[in-house]
Amino acid sequence: MIHSTAIVSKKANVAENVDIGPYAIVEDDVEIEEGSRIAAHAILRDGSRVGKHVTIDSFSTIAGLPQDLKFDASTPTYVRIGDSTTIREGSTINRATTEGEATVVGENCFLMAVTHLGHDCVIGDRVVIGNNSLLGGFVSVGDDAFLGGDSGIHQFCRIGEGVMFGGDSTATLDVPPYTILAERNALFGLNLVGLKRRGHSKEAISALKRCYQEVMDAEKVNTVVDALLASEHGEYEETRKFLTFIKEGKRGFARQRKTR
Repeated sequence: MIHSTAIVSKKANVAENVDIGPYAIVEDDVEIEEGSRIAAHAILRDGSRVGKHVTIDSFSTIAGLPQDLKFDASTPTYVRIGDSTTIREGSTINRATTEGEATVVGENCFLMAVTHLGHDCVIGDRVVIGNNSLLGGFVSVGDDAFLGGDSGIHQFCRIGEGVMFGGDSTATLDVPPYTILAERNALFGLNLVGLKRRGHSKEAISALKRCYQEVMDAEKVNTVVDALLASEHGEYEETRKFLTFIKEGKRGFARQRKTR
């Protein structure tokens, strides 16, 4: 299942039923688990760790060197891609910068064409990232997030679970779980459609609405967050995740867009 024109190192650890297309390149320190497909012209550099039933489309480069002028290329670092994830054509995922660490993409993710993940990113499970989106180094994205096409995320930002980005969105601040972000650091309420589709209870969604509104209206955010965590609204897993995410942040977080 390896095309005759593919260049696959004999040192690479490739499962027997992996499909590797024409002119693909697989370097020495690469592991590919069963059922995965590496399309024509894809490149898997040293440090690539590919799970089961992963698709890596044409002209993608996995485990390229970090775009960090201080990085020593001899440092052993990795990219880990979870099972059943699809990475479409022209995407780039850089490996981590700290010895032994990895840039991580979770399971059942879908990275559309020309996605870029900078070094040390950590992407959760079931995340969808739209075409031409760019994530800087050390960005984290929670489970079930959806980032619209042409999204841009500044290095070190945290994107919470269940977040939805509109197309052409930019985040230079943290984005709290279950919210909708568009334009530049502007929240447009909770991702109610996503919450309902994923089966969150009406009670939890109602509590989230209350917490969201009180936090967005607060002058002293930490005081309000502590009070909400101690109240009946803090009894739900969803509200605890939302409030704790804000409490633990260091960059500041995106706020509700002000209406005129």
